[in-house]
Amino acid sequence: MSSPAPQPNRGSETKRTPLHDWHLALGAKMVPFAGTLLPISYPSGIVAEHRHCRDAAALFDVSHMGQLHLHGDGASAALEGLVPADIVSLAPGQMRYTLLTDDSGGILDDLIVTRTEDGLALVVNAARKAQDLAHLESALPAAIAIEPLEDRALIALQGPAAAAIMAEHAPRAGALDFMAAAALRIVGTDVTVSRAGYTGEDGFEISLAAGDAVSVAQALLDHPSAAPAGLGARDSLRLEAGLCLYGHDIDSTTTPVEAGLAWTIAKRRRRGRGFPGAARILRQISDGAPRRRLGLRPDGAQIAREGAVVRDRDGAEIGRVTSGGYGPSLAGPVAMGYVARDAAVAGRPVTLSIRGKAVSATLAALPFVPHRYHGA
Repeated sequence: MSSPAPQPNRGSETKRTPLHDWHLALGAKMVPFAGTLLPISYPSGIVAEHRHCRDAAALFDVSHMGQLHLHGDGASAALEGLVPADIVSLAPGQMRYTLLTDDSGGILDDLIVTRTEDGLALVVNAARKAQDLAHLESALPAAIAIEPLEDRALIALQGPAAAAIMAEHAPRAGALDFMAAAALRIVGTDVTVSRAGYTGEDGFEISLAAGDAVSVAQALLDHPSAAPAGLGARDSLRLEAGLCLYGHDIDSTTTPVEAGLAWTIAKRRRRGRGFPGAARILRQISDGAPRRRLGLRPDGAQIAREGAVVRDRDGAEIGRVTSGGYGPSLAGPVAMGYVARDAAVAGRPVTLSIRGKAVSATLAALPFVPHRYHGA
């Protein structure tokens, strides 16, 4: 079963989320990930948690993610100078998935930006929190205040039953569009609810004060359609949905075009440029990138892990796997990775080098499981 690999502590104390003891009471197996102890699974197991998310609703603790708030005159225009998305046009409550890029067109991180009444809320990857904060502090004007929200928790309710569960506590949540957010109340607690997630399913992410995390999480879990899920299921769900994990499928060596994320680059930004790496990224949009992120379906039961070499029929190396694991919805192994442009054709047979053995596989279009976002 694929799951994000536990990360070494690197000399700093491993953090605990506000839900740590609650996870233990539920029987969670805890592992360090990006400097924080998180549940990788509960007694029901990863496959059951995965399937429950696809069939009903799963509750995830994602409090390890970085939450930031930007405010000050010109904050939107200033942030737009660091990403290829249209940030200036965001209305209050609107959200946008975007990328921090470097001068060579590489991806420094992927993040969610939400317009608030008094600025911008950012959710960044756990492993990149410190780097992103330093990057923002060095690149944004001094007039823009950057506030790390260290006292906030973040939980995610994902799956086809999520909307009905949320409606019992916050009826307005069901009226939210995909990639929209609003300030609501759950069990008497002020929260910010966004209709978004990382599973390919309809769902919600809930940002709230750390001290309120247990009461809100338990209220949601009390619904008969809800069950807890950990990092293992989160990883297999996002892999089936063809979603990137930073540090594996995207990083500073990959461009948005290679990663299949050119859709994140707004039309207005393509004309005006004005973001780091624009020359290379826009050239790849017009001329094509040298490689392309694709899915892979290994034959049999062998799982292709990150780093496995992809070869054509003649044995020539044409790419490498970046993520791989077991896909419970497909009852077999799935993977994704980068393949040379001339060979990147869905349906093409290839071989994978797995533990010194050549395993036959087929290149596949992404996602493996269709997205079921609200309104999609």
